[in-house]
Amino acid sequence: MTDPISLALVGVGKIARDQHIPSIAGNDAFRLEAAVSRHGRVDDVENFTDFDEFLKARPDVKAVSLCTPPEVRFDMAVKAIEAGRHVLLEKPPAATIGEAEALSALARTRGVTLFATWHSRFAVCVAPATTWLAGKALQSIEIIWKEDVRRWHPGQDWIWEAGGFGVFDPGINALSILTALLSEPVIVRSAKLEIPENRRQPIAASLAMRTPSGLPMTADFDWRQEGPQTWDITVKTDGGTLTLSKGGSEMYIDGQPQQTDTDREYAGIYARFAELVHAGQSDADFQPLRVVADAFLCGETIKTDAFHE
Repeated sequence: MTDPISLALVGVGKIARDQHIPSIAGNDAFRLEAAVSRHGRVDDVENFTDFDEFLKARPDVKAVSLCTPPEVRFDMAVKAIEAGRHVLLEKPPAATIGEAEALSALARTRGVTLFATWHSRFAVCVAPATTWLAGKALQSIEIIWKEDVRRWHPGQDWIWEAGGFGVFDPGINALSILTALLSEPVIVRSAKLEIPENRRQPIAASLAMRTPSGLPMTADFDWRQEGPQTWDITVKTDGGTLTLSKGGSEMYIDGQPQQTDTDREYAGIYARFAELVHAGQSDADFQPLRVVADAFLCGETIKTDAFHE
């Protein structure tokens, strides 16, 4: 039997507590040995406030899961890779395409695993949806991804700063599913970015996209939706209409339910990470990040009302 992979959790915030810690605990392939955070702590493991100190003190820890905000993640990832540690990157994997590609190249050079995670790709209905779409002629795709930022990101000011992504922080989840469903790249034709007058990142965005073969796609992202939340992707084909709802946890064909299950996205992430480490491989797909970058490059900026928590 293979010994568990010793792991450190870096960044002990809401997503780490809600998703990473329970998923690590539920996977026998890993043993959580340490945590690194300026403000948070994890019970029953060694805790550090400084990442460099952790790397020096715990050379026995073979892998790190980086759950910090993207704008500070690059330097930590570089240090971890150069120290010979396998690296899991929370989404989005980096603040820029340049950072992401540099990390991928460095991991190849150092011979360690780099896993750029997209948790929504592990939603229970994404794989069945991909199977159902195989062989069908796609006619159009519509994404509607609207949620309440106050509910999901309370007090997280970093999301509104440069490198924080704004509404693309959840929107990139939809784009990760989209790019998993398609065999062609996604091209952004135009975008409108609504930015509150007191913020630096968009609170809403609409994208018009296409594939090289001409498949039309649209995406509507909004962080101002109260009440029921909407995470839907609708794909019209010559064989019917497929809808993924609730972020990929429900699947419908022509309005008829096909499959639903509880959320196990992060459990899937850690199962995949263990598989990659044992195989000596990496999984670093940056397509969703590129779509977001292209939206910023060609997007029309629209000032909107100030946002206050």
